[in-house]
Amino acid sequence: MHLSWFSYAVLALVSWGVLGIFQKLTTNYISAESTMILLVVGFLLFQPFVYPDKPLSFYPTRAIVYGLLSGLFSNLGAWGLFEAMKSGGKASVVAPFCALYPLPVVLLAPVVLHESITLLQGIGVACALTAVVLLSQEAPAEAASHPAAPTEPFGGSV
Repeated sequence: MHLSWFSYAVLALVSWGVLGIFQKLTTNYISAESTMILLVVGFLLFQPFVYPDKPLSFYPTRAIVYGLLSGLFSNLGAWGLFEAMKSGGKASVVAPFCALYPLPVVLLAPVVLHESITLLQGIGVACALTAVVLLSQEAPAEAASHPAAPTEPFGGSV
């Protein structure tokens, strides 16, 4: 089945969105290292559905090295995410922050991949960074302890 790139991107968005919830639930009970093992097991269970029909020896060595490096960095990133959640990070903050992983790609793509970045894409990066900053803001301790206390607009009390 061949869908458009956008269909696959929506699949990734939805899957990774649900994934963040399961990652936090898992790290509430077990270590990041144990979560990594379960991640690998889940990955291996999925492989028969997507494995290519050609042996690895068919592919260029460079492609295999890039694939192995992708796996290495993917697992390193997953471990960092699990440790962040296990160390007390809120899923609602950690997941969006880690979801900024395209930022280095956007910054490196012109140099490494010789791709051009448009002004609109740059504005998108700025919006993403702003969103993470806003999501990471904690309620002030006093307001959090008295959530029903009425306040005047702009922070004044009644």
